[in-house]
Amino acid sequence: MEPYRSPLLDRHGAVAATEPDDGIAAHYGDPFREQRRLAAGEGAVDLSHRGVVRVSGPDRLTWLHQLLTQHVERLEPHRATSALVLDANGRVEHALYGVDDGEAFWFHVEAGTAPALIGYLESMKFWSQVEITDVTAEYAVVWEPVASPAEPYLSRITDRGRDVFVPRAHLDSYVEQPAGVWAYEALRIEACEPRLGLDTDDRTIPHEVGWIGTAVHLDKGCYRGQETVARVHTLGRPPRRLVLLHLDGSVDHLPEHGDTVELAGRAVGTVGSAARHHELGPIALAVVKRNVAVDAQLLAGGVAAAQEVVVDPEIGLHVRAQLR
Repeated sequence: MEPYRSPLLDRHGAVAATEPDDGIAAHYGDPFREQRRLAAGEGAVDLSHRGVVRVSGPDRLTWLHQLLTQHVERLEPHRATSALVLDANGRVEHALYGVDDGEAFWFHVEAGTAPALIGYLESMKFWSQVEITDVTAEYAVVWEPVASPAEPYLSRITDRGRDVFVPRAHLDSYVEQPAGVWAYEALRIEACEPRLGLDTDDRTIPHEVGWIGTAVHLDKGCYRGQETVARVHTLGRPPRRLVLLHLDGSVDHLPEHGDTVELAGRAVGTVGSAARHHELGPIALAVVKRNVAVDAQLLAGGVAAAQEVVVDPEIGLHVRAQLR
């Protein structure tokens, strides 16, 4: 199979992104201007490299409710939701961003992860009346900083904007004013939203990165990994916590994904995502040990960094879930 390449890479000024965003544009010549446009509610970001899955059938919501961390059994049509698939030990395997259109549940996932997720879902069908379809070849995801429906296309509307499921044949004509994924990532990091595979690893549990309440509902029945979620919620104090790092702006480079976060010469965490923000300057998300003092000055990949708390070190029973 040939590597994916978005048609928007043929636009004037387009510069291709690198892994894990291969196939789409990092920017179109002016990343800061693109950020400012998005912050002002203008423009659109091509996320067409992401996987898109459709689950249809009369049992889809009750069936998914048993498998996902989110409460979707009575999910209303066109209401956005986020959910996770955990392993038996409560570690995050997949992150889903979905919406039901009244006939099917649509969701998008990180590039290249749809086949493994579909394989798991297929293994759990048993006698349920559901049909799981990988529609990545037919539909692309576009993000816009607009919190209203994108007629005539299905859209997943959140506080920060909307994910639009656009037929691939219409992708090029739909996006009039493109912004690159660098701009999108800078705003995501500013919003302290973790990204699977960048801000998580194979040991991540939902509490560590702030997914309790947004992607994990605590008042629902059993699902794989629920015992760990309930135990950490009851006892509190997960081993690690997500932080927003404000990096030294006098340094000419950003820390790389996977770089070590240090405190007084001792490794205390790992850098996830990093970006240059049009107002905040260089910023990053990192996961550090829970017992790192919240006011400690750190080094992230050798760059001086001040931390901003994202996940409370004492997270537990005082954090209540909300259905989103």
